[in-house]
Parts: sequence; structure tokens; C-alpha cells
Amino acid sequence: MNRNYFKSKLFLKYIWSYLFILLLPLILITVFIYENAVSNLRSEIEQSHLNQLTQTKTIIDGRMKELSEIASRVSYDQRLTPYRVHDPYYSGEAIQALDQYKASSSIIGEMFLYFHKDDKIYSSKGMSNLNVFISNYSFHKWKQADLTQDLNSVIFPSMRPADLVNRNTHLQQSMLAYLVPITPNSPNPHGTIMYLIQESELTGLIDSILGKFQGLSYIFDNNGQILTNNRQGESLVDADAKSLFKLSSGIHSKTINGSQHSIVSVKSKENGWTYVTLMPSAQFFSSVLHVRSFIIMLFCIVVLVGAAIALLLARMQYQPISVLLEFANSKSKPNGSAAQSVPSGNELERIRTALQDYSSRVDLQEPYARNHFLSMLLKYGNAQSMTPALMSAFDLQFDRSHHFVMVIGWVESEDHLGDRQDRQEIIELLAQVEFPELAAHAYGVELPQPNQLALIVSFNLDDTMQEFIHVSHIVEAARSKMLENFDVIPMIGVGICYSNPNQHNQSFIEACSAYELRMSTGHGSVTYFENLSYTPDHTYWIPNNVLLKLSQSLKLGSYDVAAQIISPTIRSLHSSDLSTLIMRCICFDLLNTMLKTASELGIHNVMQEIPHNMIVNSLDELERSFLNLASRICTQVERNTKKEEHSLMDQVVAYIDSHFMDHTLSLETLSFEFAISPSHISRSFKEKMGLNFIPYIWNKRLEEVMHQLKTTNDALKDIIIRVGYLDTPNFIRKFKKETGYTPGQYRKLYSENELADTALNFDEE
Repeated sequence: MNRNYFKSKLFLKYIWSYLFILLLPLILITVFIYENAVSNLRSEIEQSHLNQLTQTKTIIDGRMKELSEIASRVSYDQRLTPYRVHDPYYSGEAIQALDQYKASSSIIGEMFLYFHKDDKIYSSKGMSNLNVFISNYSFHKWKQADLTQDLNSVIFPSMRPADLVNRNTHLQQSMLAYLVPITPNSPNPHGTIMYLIQESELTGLIDSILGKFQGLSYIFDNNGQILTNNRQGESLVDADAKSLFKLSSGIHSKTINGSQHSIVSVKSKENGWTYVTLMPSAQFFSSVLHVRSFIIMLFCIVVLVGAAIALLLARMQYQPISVLLEFANSKSKPNGSAAQSVPSGNELERIRTALQDYSSRVDLQEPYARNHFLSMLLKYGNAQSMTPALMSAFDLQFDRSHHFVMVIGWVESEDHLGDRQDRQEIIELLAQVEFPELAAHAYGVELPQPNQLALIVSFNLDDTMQEFIHVSHIVEAARSKMLENFDVIPMIGVGICYSNPNQHNQSFIEACSAYELRMSTGHGSVTYFENLSYTPDHTYWIPNNVLLKLSQSLKLGSYDVAAQIISPTIRSLHSSDLSTLIMRCICFDLLNTMLKTASELGIHNVMQEIPHNMIVNSLDELERSFLNLASRICTQVERNTKKEEHSLMDQVVAYIDSHFMDHTLSLETLSFEFAISPSHISRSFKEKMGLNFIPYIWNKRLEEVMHQLKTTNDALKDIIIRVGYLDTPNFIRKFKKETGYTPGQYRKLYSENELADTALNFDEE
């Protein structure tokens, strides 16, 4: 491309435009600043002082209001009533309360509470006599008598001017005293709150107002007294200073001490105080000299560099246009004959012509681009992160409160040509649909399937209508629109409604699921994904309690009960018109329940024995397979149960044999020990041993008593208790019933027999 920009009239116009923009305003501004620098600078400084004074006034007003509020709270504080502060028991609580009030405001140096005609005064540090307080806080200008009178007579909040205070005879501070009667605004106050405020708390707020300039800052009370002031290189006599109090709020110019001064005054409506700053006006001129030097230097630099800057800016502005023009020319005439057919006019006119040509091409491609854009939205979601420019170009808006997607399909007829025409017309009709009465709009998206499209719906939910009802109305409106305009009966799957447009992809997947798993394959069905999991007619599903019963019957090895569940369930599928998918799901429910139960029972071999094609067999074969599986599980459960019971009963018998002399031994203790019910132990024990638990224990104890009667000379009672019997008479009766002898007779009989045997053995020897 030819880069000789100076041949372009547009480029030359840019240069002259920039030169005019840079130089002409600069000249005018320089002259204007030179003529008005002093007044502008003065206005800025004075306005700055006015703003700072206003801010200072606001801060101090807030502090004073805070002190008045503290006084008001004190007057209503039950801990600070005259009775309680005088009472030795409650006085400590009152002093603590004063300390809390003092700590609530950073401006308070010290806080005192005084009740009229009282000889005591109270502070956060304790109670003291009024005379002691006056001697400890000695004001230079506030006499003792006046102080006492003011404490007893003040009926309005009053601020004393800054005064030097000698504290404890060796510490001297400049402080202000603020007196607030309590109760505030009462015509007959019963006491006074006195705040001592260090002067630096107020002067610190006005120190920075003058900045680098010399001058004075004053704070006057509502009577014109100087509460505090700040001097920076200048001083005034009291008469001149007090004359500042009479000035109205605003900016003033006044001659003081023979020189012109700029004065800024602000009055407070809260307490009537006046805030004033004044400074010699001559200081403005020295500042203007620095500004003028800077302006002259800047002017020279701009004049020297202005032309170069204008040239550079013009080139930067023109370069993209030249590149765009080159691109437009190359695209408009691909055969290279662009130079022969370049339209008349400048570069911008030629670019405009090229854009018009491109616009017509884009109009042809826009539906495809729009459909792709919406397809990406359905695939990935994140509507809010989509390119705003494209959304605006395709006139897409997802700014409403609720969003969902529906998938619409219809069946082809034999007239394929007519179907294609209807399909295109349906797509055009639903490309962008408005439902004003439902506060909804929708965008159609063509899906890869021949006769399906998705409808992205956004709407604002009416407070008087439930969400699902609103969605169903929109779906019915879309369905009616198709029925009115086309000879097709749509089948619709509807996804869940979301409040976030970023979840369009989830709603789309749900709509596809609802469409594919619709409960009726006939024409005109509308299936809501929300209803798939709780369809009103779900009697064909196996209830959870039935599955639980099946599992439990298998765990107990009850084949008859398991068969009574499996057979009716499978046979009911013969007479149903359910889809193959749902039938398989029902069968899988049964199979999963049985396999899960088998796994829980530790029977893992049945899973390897299941045929791979079990679920795809006929229902009769499936029933036989399920019954066979249940039979194997139950048989194995019975075997395992018997084996476990025999092993467990061996442990129980061993435990009984070693603990039968424990009088606490019972079925309950065995149940606790082996975690088995007493009835189950009793039944299993009888099956194993041939007799019940109680007779077995009695026999074991009886044998032990008989053995000890024969081998020991211990007392009968001790033997009976030792073997676990606490009721001796009852044991003796039962012993006699079993043996025909009392325990004493049995011991004597055994002794006589033993002596006879011994003598016989001796004779034989």
C-alpha cells in the first residue's frame, strides 16, 4: 500500500484539526489565566477554607451534640441520682458510671457531676469536696466564686473560653470548660455537668486550614467571646478580632491593620458558634507568579511540539482507516481490479460502501450464526458470560427472573416436501416468540434431530401464580401457537425452571430427558421433567416397603415369602402396557435388591452365577431365574444360620458351664453377653441340649452341691449360696424331691457308704 499520507485530503484534515485543537485553546487559556489567575486562585483557596471550616463546624457541632446527649443520659441514669451518689454503698457504682460516660467521647479531658447547693462534686476519679476541687483545678480567669455560682445557676449549655488551668499546683494546661445543666432543656435544672476540654482538641481541628499561608483562625461562641484561636505569623488586637464575629457566613474582603485580608466565616446553627479564618490577600500574588511561570513554560513546550504531536496523532488516526480501506478494497474486488472501480469520495465513503455490502451478506448468515450461538448456550450454559455484542446483535435478552427450556418434536407424514416446508415455517415462527400476557418471551433453537427444536423461555413470575402453573401456561401457549398455524401435533418435553440464566444447559438436558422418557408415545403429549419422579400413576413401580420386605425375607431365609413377592410382581408386567425400558427398570429394582441383600449376608457367589442375558429374557424365564436366585439365597442363609447357631450355642453352653454358680446368671445376662434375644437363646439352647435353660442350670448346681457335700465339711447354707442359690429352704425342698434325701441325710449316707467301702478294702488286704 502507498504510505504517502500527505496525498490524502483526509489525512491533511486530521493534521489541521489537531493543530487547531491544540494551539487555539492553548492561546486562549494562557490569556485567560494571565488575566484571571489571581481571582481564580483566591477563589479556590477561599473555597477550600470555607469547606474546611464547614467540615470543622460539623465535627465540633457533632462533638458538642455528643456531650449534650451524654448529659441527657446522665440526668436519666438511675445510678447517678443524688440519693445514690451520696449513698456510700452505691457511690462506687456512680463513679464507675461517670467513668463509662467519660470514655464514650474522646474529646472529654475530664467530666464532673455537681448537684445544686451540694458541697460535693463527682468525677470519674471519685468524689471530692467542692473546695478541694477548686483548689486542685485553679483557673486563671475563672474566679472561685464565679465558678461556684456558675455551677449552681447555669440553665443553658455554656462554653467557657480557653483558660490556663493549674492542676495539683504543678501541671498547667489550656482548657475549655463546657457546662451543661441537667436535666437539659429543663427550666429548673437540679445539677450541672462540667466537661473540661483541652484547647488542643479544638485547635487541632483548625490547624491545617490555612496550610502554608500566614493568617489566623478563630472560634467564637454565640456571645462573641473567643473560645480558641490559632496564629500563623500574624496577630490582631481583641477589638479587630471580635469584629470578625459580626460577619455573616461566607467569603469577605476587609482591610485590617492597613492591609487587605481575605476572610472566610461560617456560623453554626446548632450552638451559634462562629468559625473564622483570615489571611493577607498579598499572599495570592506570590502564588500566581509560580503559576504564571509554569504556564509560560508549558506554552513554549506545546508550541514547539504541537505540530509534531498533531502530525503523530493524525497518522495514528488515519492508519487504521487506511488498513481498513485496503481490506475493504481487496474483499470487494477479489480479482485485483479494485483500483478501476473505487467509488468516488474519500476513504470513509469507500469504507461505508464496503460495509453496506458486508451487511447484506451478514443478513443472510445471521439465522445460522444465531442458531449456533443459542446452541452453544444450550450446550454450555453461562448466558451471562456470552459476548454482549453478539447478544445485542441477535436481539437476545435473558434479563427476566425465570428461565426454562422445552424440546418440541412432531412426527413426519408421508408428504416429505410439505414436512420440510412446515419445519422451516415452524422454525421461523418460533425463532423469537412473545407471550405478553404471560410476561414471557422465547427463542427457538433448531436441533440436529429432523423434527425437533428447543425453545428457550424467559419470563417474570407473577406473584399471584405458582411457578409450575405459569410454566404450564407458557407451554400450552406455545403448543396452541403451533396447532393454530400448522397441521402438526407437537410432543413436548419441559425442563425445570431456574432463576439463573446460566443454567439453560441443565434445563435443556432435563427437557431432552422428559421428551425421550415421555409416558405417552402418542401425539400431543406434554411431559414435565419435574413430574417424572413423582408421576401420579406410579402403581407399576415396586413400593419401597415391598422391596424392604423382599430383602428381609431373604435375610431370614423365608423362600415362601420371597416367592409371594417376586411372582406377582413379574406376572403383573404381562398385563401392563409399560415400555421395555420401564419393565427393565422394575426388574433391575428386584435384582438389585436381591443382590444387595446377598452381599450384606456375605453370599457373594450368587453374583457370578447370574446369566449375562438374564434381564433380556422373557418374563416367564425371568420369573424362574428370580425364584431360583431367591431359593439359592434362602438355602444358603439357612445353612449359614444353622452353622452360626451351632457355633454360638457351643459358646453359650461353655459360658453357662463356667458361670453357673453365679446367682445373677439368667437368659437376660446371656442375651446381653452374646447380643441375642433371650427367646432365641432359650429356643436354640433347647434344640441343642434337649432341655430348657432353667433345668440345665438347676442340674449343674445340684451336681455341684452333691459334690461338695461329699468332699467338704462346709455348712450346707454356705454350699448352697456358693453355687448360686440364695433361697436355702427352697433348694432343700427341691434337693429332696430330686434325690429322695435331705442334704444332711445325703451327706450322712455318703459318709457311711465311704466308711463301709474303706473297711471292706482293709479286710480284703
